[in-house]
Amino acid sequence: MKQHELTVLLCLIWALTLLYGEMFAFWVPSFFTCSWPHLTHSSSSSSKAENGSYQADYVKVAVIADPQLMDRTSLRLPAKSLALEIAEFYTDLNMRRSFFASVLPFKPDVVLFLGDYFDGGPYLSDEEWQESFSRFKHIFGLNAKGKYTDIQVYYIPGNHDIGYGSLHSLKPEVIQRYEETFGIRNYNFSVGKVNFITVDAQTIDGPPQKHLTSQTWEFVKNISVDGVVHPRVLLTHIPLYRPDDTYCGPDRGSPVINQRISRTVNGNTNDIAYQNYVFEDSSKNLLDTIKPKLILSGHDHDQCTVTHESKFGPVNESVQQTLGTISWQQGNLYPSFMLLSVSNSAVPNASIPEEALLTQLCYLPMQTHIYIWYIVLYILSLLALLLWPTSGTSLWNKCLGLLGYCKQGIASILSRSETKEKDEDANYEYEMMWDAEGSMHLVKKPLKASIVNSNEGSLGERGNAVIRPSARKNTAQEADLSVKVDMADPLGRVPPKTGKSKTKFIVQRLLRTIRAVVIIAAVNVPLYMMLLFKDWVDK
Repeated sequence: MKQHELTVLLCLIWALTLLYGEMFAFWVPSFFTCSWPHLTHSSSSSSKAENGSYQADYVKVAVIADPQLMDRTSLRLPAKSLALEIAEFYTDLNMRRSFFASVLPFKPDVVLFLGDYFDGGPYLSDEEWQESFSRFKHIFGLNAKGKYTDIQVYYIPGNHDIGYGSLHSLKPEVIQRYEETFGIRNYNFSVGKVNFITVDAQTIDGPPQKHLTSQTWEFVKNISVDGVVHPRVLLTHIPLYRPDDTYCGPDRGSPVINQRISRTVNGNTNDIAYQNYVFEDSSKNLLDTIKPKLILSGHDHDQCTVTHESKFGPVNESVQQTLGTISWQQGNLYPSFMLLSVSNSAVPNASIPEEALLTQLCYLPMQTHIYIWYIVLYILSLLALLLWPTSGTSLWNKCLGLLGYCKQGIASILSRSETKEKDEDANYEYEMMWDAEGSMHLVKKPLKASIVNSNEGSLGERGNAVIRPSARKNTAQEADLSVKVDMADPLGRVPPKTGKSKTKFIVQRLLRTIRAVVIIAAVNVPLYMMLLFKDWVDK
C-alpha cells in the first residue's frame, strides 16, 4: 500500500468512526436494543385481541434520573474558566443527544424526571441557578415548540436541588426557588388508570416538629384517606430502605452502596446532612400508607431492583426500581433511562399489577469508551503514517494480483486431470516392432534420462554452440569478479547510511506524516464540527 492510499484509508476509517461515535451510536437503543415493554410482553396478544391495538391500551412514559448538570461545584474549577466551559459543553451535548436521538424516537406521552437536575443546586446564586435551568431546558428540549409540546413533563426534587434538612433551616430560600422553577414538591397525578404519588424524600426523616417534615407527612396522610382505587406508583428521589449488601439484580454495574448517614447540629436538633436511603421506619410507614405497586427512585446513579414485603400480604408487595443516571459524568460508565408502559384500561385493585405497569431498562452509548477509542485510533494512525515503508506497492495492484492468483488457481484445478495424463505420456516413448509375420506393433518404453556433466564448459556452452577460448576466459573472469564482490559485502549490497542521510530520512518521514495528518484533519474536522452543531442547535 502506497502512502496516498494509506492516507485515503485513514480518512475513511476516521469518518466512519466519527459518524458512529457522534451519531449512529445514539440510534442503537431505538432501532436495536430497546422497545416499549407492552409490545413484547408475553400477554400482549390477549390484550390486542380484546382491545384492538397495543397503543390504545397503554400510555408511554419515559423515566430519566440524575442529569446533575455540571457547574463550578463539580470539578472545583473557577467559574467561567475554559476547562469548565469545555466540560459543561460535552456533558450537556451527550445528554442532549441521548434525549433527542435515543429517548424521543420512542415517542413518549409523558416524561418523568426523578430529581438531581443541577450538581450544586443549593449552593448556586440566583443568576447561576437560572443559567443552569436554561441549560436544562436546552438539553431536554423544553424550549422546543411543535411536535414536543404535547409531551407532559413531571418533576420531583433531589438532594442536589434543595439539599437536606440541615440546609433548609439555614437557607430556606432554596425551597422557594425550586418550587418557582419546577413546581410543588409533594403532589399526585394520574397517567392512564394509574396514580403517581410524588414525595419529597429529603424532608421525610427530619424532626416531626419541622415545618417541611410535617408538611410532607400530612400530604402522605391525605393520600391514604382517599383510598386505593387504581394501582399506585411512588416517586421518591432517595430510595426506600434496604438492608446492607442487598443484591440489586443483574443490571447493576458497580458495588452496592450501603446506608450512610451524616448529621449536623442546628440548635437543639441533629439535622440530616446526607443519607443514602430513607430510614427503615419511614420506609415502612410510606409502604403501609400509600400501598404502591411500583416505586421509582434515583440518587444511587446505578440500577437496583428489590422487592419490599407488605404487612397486608404478598399481593401488596412493592417492587422498587432505582434507576441509573442519564449522565456519563456521574460515575456510571453505562448511563440509562427507563421505558414505562402504564395501563390505560381499568385494572381491579386486587389484580396482579403485571398488566398495569411494565418496565424496560434501556442503556445509552458508553461515551467514555467512545473517547478512549478516539485516542487509540489517533495513536495507531500516527504510528502507521510514521512507520509505513516508502516503497510500498499499490493496494490496487495487490488487489488485481490477488484476483489473478485466484483465477489461476481455479484454472489449475479445472485442468489438473488433463495435465496429469500429459505428464504421464511425456515420460515414455513408443518404439515400432515387427513380428515374424511382418505386422508392426508399438511398444511403450520409459525414456532414458540424459545425464548432464557439470563442468567448466557448462557455464559457456548451450546446445551445439561452442564458445571460443578467449570468450571463455572473459566469462570466467567476470564470474570471479562477481564472487569477489559478494564475499567483500556479506551483510548486504546496500551501503550503510551516514548520519546526514539518516537525518534527512527522519525529516522526510516527519514531513510526510504531517502532510497526511493535515489531509485527514481537513476531511474529518469539518465533519466532526458539523456533527457537533447539528445536535447542539435548537431545531
